[in-house]
Amino acid sequence: MHSTFLKAKLHRVTTTASELNYEGSCEIDGVLLDAAGIRTFEQIQIYNIDNGNRFTTYAIRGKENSGVISVNGAAAHKASVGDLLIIAAYASYDEHELKNYAPSLCYVDENNVLTKKSSSIS
Repeated sequence: MHSTFLKAKLHRVTTTASELNYEGSCEIDGVLLDAAGIRTFEQIQIYNIDNGNRFTTYAIRGKENSGVISVNGAAAHKASVGDLLIIAAYASYDEHELKNYAPSLCYVDENNVLTKKSSSIS
């Protein structure tokens, strides 16, 4: 049997752009993607702390150390510049894989610069 668990989380990132006339997706600073272990085109869930919107899209790689978090396409209706977001990715694990399971929890400052990485909520 497989169960779905949190794979990675970018906690309280700030939306830097909201581009309606774009093909779609969420552009994320490459450093943050690497830290979280989220891959380009991987499905992500976005939870908007400011307005309660929750939606699904996919990640695209932004320039490293740019701090970019750009919500694009139709999803741009769900987030405005300055909104705080939680970006999460989930994965399916079998019982054997869960023995070594640990999520990648990434925390940032107000400029979306990685400040801490953990595998447990403190």
